[in-house]
Amino acid sequence: VQLQASGGGLVQAGGSLRLSCVASEGIASLNVMGWWRQAPGKQRQLVAAITRRGVIKYTDSVKGRFTISRDSAKNAVLLQMNSLKPEDTAVYYCNADQSADQNGVGIYWGQGTLVTVSS
Repeated sequence: VQLQASGGGLVQAGGSLRLSCVASEGIASLNVMGWWRQAPGKQRQLVAAITRRGVIKYTDSVKGRFTISRDSAKNAVLLQMNSLKPEDTAVYYCNADQSADQNGVGIYWGQGTLVTVSS
């Protein structure tokens, strides 16, 4: 499975961005799809994940600001990011797996898209 992420960019604090990750095949076969991020000098961390059944997990720092969703018609997972903060600056990676759940790490990774939030 190939994942193609897009939607990153430069935005001022308080602004919004929408990330999209399109899979090369139907996402019905992918139990979990999610977004991870890696800031400079830090480890990659889970931002949000959603399972085929709609179970969702967010890291605490984005709860109430970010929304993850799946779009089966577009074979995509979306991440709507509102009220962005400078600490959200990172490279965002799409992740997916046929078997893992919202607490695991999938084997498929997208190429990453850079999100930069200016203060």
